Amino acid sequence: MTPALCARKGKGSGPATRRKRAARCRQRKRDTPDDNTAASLSHLSFRHRNRLPQTTPDPETPNAKLATTACASEATPPGEHGVPAKGQHLKDEGTKLQVVTAGAVAGLVSRFVIAPLDVIKIRLQLQPYSLSDPPAPPSQGPAYRGAAATLKHILRHEGLTGLWKGNVPAELLYVCYASLQFTTYRTTTLFLRTALPVRLPDAAESFVAGASSGALATTITYPLDLLRTRFAAQGRRRVYSSLRGAICDIQRDEGWRGFFRGVGPAVGQIGPFMGVFFVTYEGLRVKTAGLNMPWGGGDVTAGVMSSVVAKTAVFPLDLVRKRIQVQGPTRSRYVYSDIPEYPSAWRAVATIVRTEGFRGLYKGLPISLLKSAPASAITVWTYERCLDLMKRMDSSRESRL
Repeated sequence: MTPALCARKGKGSGPATRRKRAARCRQRKRDTPDDNTAASLSHLSFRHRNRLPQTTPDPETPNAKLATTACASEATPPGEHGVPAKGQHLKDEGTKLQVVTAGAVAGLVSRFVIAPLDVIKIRLQLQPYSLSDPPAPPSQGPAYRGAAATLKHILRHEGLTGLWKGNVPAELLYVCYASLQFTTYRTTTLFLRTALPVRLPDAAESFVAGASSGALATTITYPLDLLRTRFAAQGRRRVYSSLRGAICDIQRDEGWRGFFRGVGPAVGQIGPFMGVFFVTYEGLRVKTAGLNMPWGGGDVTAGVMSSVVAKTAVFPLDLVRKRIQVQGPTRSRYVYSDIPEYPSAWRAVATIVRTEGFRGLYKGLPISLLKSAPASAITVWTYERCLDLMKRMDSSRESRL
């Protein structure tokens, strides 16, 4: 009802009465939601009464943003009837562009910080004999007796830049991987909520979305992962002179299949890893959110603990993947010249257990945890901060319009 209608209904009354009625009418108009808001709240009320699973619309549209906000803030407390509050889960936040951008920045920053730890881990994983064996002859490669000894050896013989070997393909890998991972995770979650007749439990939903996003991102970016490993495995004697040269050499000598050596163990590893990681992270993030840690400390804590649990569970597959990635005609030209030939992943596991013992499957685990935990923590912290910054910038831009 408009002020003009109110005035017409009050015809015959005094000017003061008409002004009061017009003011009341304007107030009612401000308090009455528009059609879109009313529809969203009506839909929410229906869903709440019937306890239907929550459907998260595409946040790209204004009405979808309104509905999502209404569902999160107006309906029920966090967790009641399985309807999480806005911002309670990583996957519920941000537009598609914001998710892609935040994921790319997070991967870039994380990779640069932990690159030296990654090189040390790869060198330890490729060492083809147990630590109880006598030192290898110099012609076969150095004998690393732990992370500290590996660090000293690289600095002494290859210089500081040796700790960043393979960093260019690794940066591309992390940027592409993080963007694909977060985007696929969000898209898969929205699909599960809208396509299934019954809402999955949060743990099952996070596992399916995390495993799917990890497997897809790993497969698409795998050639970069293989290049990163081969560059990190180079000693003072270079196998590949440049990234472009490496791509040309692998394509010429091994064919396009050469870029996907070890993709089976990689997908077998990363699927469960990301599933376990996101299930643990989603649960811990909700709990740490109530602790009010400064500077995003809750996200960091959840990321570190989730990464440790997930990495330990799948580490043998990660080691097998690294061994298979350096197979091929250049196998004897890396920092270790006596890396065995593995015809398959299962043969690799059997050979490692037979020649290096069961502990051989966990070479480099301590440095891997030391690398993986801060890498995941930096990734999720940077992702959350970038996403929050972009959302605040969008809100500020909209408020000025």
